[in-house]
Amino acid sequence: MENKKFEFGLVGLAVMGQNLARNVARNGFSIAVYNRTPQKTDDFVKNYGHEGTIGGAHTPEEFVNMLEKPRKIMFLVKAGKPVDDMIEAFLPYLDKGDTLIDGGNSYFKDTIRRAKDLEAKGFRYLGVGVSGGEEGALNGPSLMPGGTEASYKELAPIFTAIAAKVTDGPCCSYVGNDGAGHYVKMVHNGIEYGDMQLISEAYFMMKEILHMSDDEMADVFAEWNKGLLDSYLIEITSKILKVKDKETGTPLVELILDKAGQKGTGKWTSQEGLDLGVPIPTIAEAVFARGMSAYKDERVVAADVLKGPEGTYEGDKKAFIDAIHSALYASKICSYAQGFALIKAAAKEYSWNINFGDMALLWRGGCIIRAVFLEDIKKAFDRNPELSNLLLDPFFMEAIQAHQAKWREAIIEAKRFGIPTPAFSASLDYFDSYRRASLSANLIQAQRDFFGAHTYERTDKDGVFHTEWEAESK
Repeated sequence: MENKKFEFGLVGLAVMGQNLARNVARNGFSIAVYNRTPQKTDDFVKNYGHEGTIGGAHTPEEFVNMLEKPRKIMFLVKAGKPVDDMIEAFLPYLDKGDTLIDGGNSYFKDTIRRAKDLEAKGFRYLGVGVSGGEEGALNGPSLMPGGTEASYKELAPIFTAIAAKVTDGPCCSYVGNDGAGHYVKMVHNGIEYGDMQLISEAYFMMKEILHMSDDEMADVFAEWNKGLLDSYLIEITSKILKVKDKETGTPLVELILDKAGQKGTGKWTSQEGLDLGVPIPTIAEAVFARGMSAYKDERVVAADVLKGPEGTYEGDKKAFIDAIHSALYASKICSYAQGFALIKAAAKEYSWNINFGDMALLWRGGCIIRAVFLEDIKKAFDRNPELSNLLLDPFFMEAIQAHQAKWREAIIEAKRFGIPTPAFSASLDYFDSYRRASLSANLIQAQRDFFGAHTYERTDKDGVFHTEWEAESK
């Protein structure tokens, strides 16, 4: 294999990088790998070299020289400064026309900046969202590529080969210019936050109101996974609830401290919603719920002194479980509607030509939020590519109508027993706000004009108005 030139290069051999490199090799593409720690590179080649044509390099220069031109190099390193540092380390050895690919969870504005800088120097740059975790990286992730379309087309044979496959094709297609791929991945993660919070609220209601065992709840989630809620997260929830601690026999999930971590993409999504003026309350409340979980010590103290309602649920257990199912499904619709509305606003703000039907397909397999539900979203955008909000699609209008009464029932019962449902409640409030022609903001605007002369518009005539409220109120 002396002087062998490899088709693809990958930098960063943490678990995600290792698994993605193995995926590339298994699909018949030759790949060179590099890690800052030479031993890690050597160990990887030794352990997995039999899976395909894999070569290792100990320096950036050696690595670059192993690749055929124009070079295609993917970085899977920690977001932020490490990406910039790694790019700087490799640039001296690259030629114009080479393509650099960031496959990490980079902030989309960093990707826009890097694409602009590198393309000005004659290089090409792709920011690719990669979802599916370690398993997806090895067996087929969802890939969300952004950057110059011509550059993507050169990578398409590799990307579509390693991506997850569904009946409609691979879960990989061009998203849009510069930071579009990382933006879509960011919103994917925001929706993932929402999904996880909604599922945890459904679990908590069954546990705290109905006092169901973990095995009983596992069976409920397994049953739900056969219908409208069929998804990866519902599937793994059922499996999680069945696992027992080997030492005590207690369901393992009940021994896990209720402090949820986060890496920042949910926060980024929420901030972007604020920046663009797009309401995404389900996603934002999911982020805040994780923040509240981190206040464990304070919550333990508060639990002794702040009392809520008490009582025993005396209704029909099966009917209430059905109501929780409806609440979860309807809230999920609202959460996805918010995510797609945010991407739609971003596409306009950042001049990205995003195909929303194709984007739904990207999430149909491989990624964490993969669900049968996404097929219905794809069909909605196929029916109307200009659809402003999923709630206005006939299928989702009918779905919300069918589940609305039970959705409200579930939330009312949760409040009656003092069970927090921030994401369920935010979803219902989003729906109730969006469906009303009139909201209470007229009073807010009057208050703003009173104390700050911010002016207002009227419903009965055109123009901008200001009132001397103090004088008029006398």
